[in-house]
Amino acid sequence: RLARTLFPLGELSKDEVRERARGLGLATAEKAESQEICFVPDADYARVVEAIRPDAVPGEGDIVDTCGRVLGRHPGIHHFTVGQRRGIGIAAREPLFVQALDPSTNRVIVAGEEALRSSEARVEAVSWVAGSAPDAPVEATVRVRYRHAGAKALVEPSRDGRAFVRFAEPVRAISPGQAAVFYRGDEVLGGGWLARGAT
Repeated sequence: RLARTLFPLGELSKDEVRERARGLGLATAEKAESQEICFVPDADYARVVEAIRPDAVPGEGDIVDTCGRVLGRHPGIHHFTVGQRRGIGIAAREPLFVQALDPSTNRVIVAGEEALRSSEARVEAVSWVAGSAPDAPVEATVRVRYRHAGAKALVEPSRDGRAFVRFAEPVRAISPGQAAVFYRGDEVLGGGWLARGAT
């Protein structure tokens, strides 16, 4: 797939791209850099989901602990992300974090920080830069979210487009649906999507 990939900016630096954008009179030439999605005003993702897909918004539901005890209510699971601490709205002796979101029951599951750590992850729809999965497990650094520095892991590929990742040290807040990218140094080996059932 990479053999057919075109990078339209080629060898241009960011400063050169901005200069060309200025020359073309593009408003984005002076736009401040952002780590957020450009079309999400004020980083309010929930509002964007409600506007674009009102039919997909499940509405209110329960906030529960890992034993299923109801601790409170929430306005919709689309307001939460795994690992989130702020804005949960539950007072407890220890800080609580979103451990999981369960769309089938419309529940937000919360737990202490230690419960967020996982030693393993399943990755689906894996693409390998080399074109096919390696024949043996690969030692790699695996990044499981945008600002994650990466964690040392053993990546065990399978021929069905999946991989099983065993981390050397537990990793915090593995979120199903997020990308997992496998690196050797600064070389991308491949990646896929984190699946439910990571432990």
